[in-house]
Amino acid sequence: MSTVWLRAFLEVARHGSFTVAARTLGWTQSAVSRQIASLEGALGGAPLFDRLPRGVRLTEAGRTLVPYAEAVAESLHGAVRELVALREVVGGRLRFGAFATADAALVPLALGAFRARHPEVLVSREEGFTPGLLDRLGAGHLDLAVVSTTGRAPLETFELHHLLDECLYVAVPSGDPLAGRGPVRLGQLADADWISGSARPEGTLLDAALRQGFRPRVAHVVGEWTAKQGYVAAGLGVALVPALAAASVRPDVALVPVLDEGAPARAVYAATVRGQSLTPAAAAFVGALREAAARIPHTTT
Repeated sequence: MSTVWLRAFLEVARHGSFTVAARTLGWTQSAVSRQIASLEGALGGAPLFDRLPRGVRLTEAGRTLVPYAEAVAESLHGAVRELVALREVVGGRLRFGAFATADAALVPLALGAFRARHPEVLVSREEGFTPGLLDRLGAGHLDLAVVSTTGRAPLETFELHHLLDECLYVAVPSGDPLAGRGPVRLGQLADADWISGSARPEGTLLDAALRQGFRPRVAHVVGEWTAKQGYVAAGLGVALVPALAAASVRPDVALVPVLDEGAPARAVYAATVRGQSLTPAAAAFVGALREAAARIPHTTT
């Protein structure tokens, strides 16, 4: 059933006149008559209007149809309003995820700017590790994910929007001989005990050690960054710290820059599903992430 038929029907019903309805619609009277005839034919031939000497009046069939036609028209108007809101980022939703250290500075800066510009967008956020976030993104539970790579090839099913490259630091106790010194090569710490979020270095920041030719000895597996600092301060080992987390280091821990020997230690991306249209809200948030990335020290965009 054509929505054009319903539009003509509602105008005639509203004004009680084919002539006035035609003038309102900007059509000819014969065009309105054809639309009403087509609608009547689609509904089994029952007349919707009684033709009177002056104007028309709804039949019982016409009166029955009115609320349904109005509901269809209102639904279409609602859809148009929502689509306009999505296009202009004055409504809709944004579902994104981020890894933990991105939440230290990058995400809050970007989210603050995004909310100031688009306060009516409903935002939901998840925190997780990059592999889990990519799984959630691929399954359609997220619109985008802020993820990192430590030198491994990204999955081909995702579009990676580059945000920044980070330098790395080694976290040592504030009284350690390395504290206050210049950049160090990771190889100088080949015999150290390491604190990491995983017992295996593959797929973590300690991938950088593997690229430097040694396998780090992980003495303590600690997932949360605040807890890692406590282990470092107690002299239980050293840990790698990305630039995104450098500003939150505690005073009894010192950060020693890692000498950049080749490719960046870690790159950070906004990941989306390859081939899938980016929602206007997601596109706007990628822009906010890029702006925030340019404001973070010790990174390059």
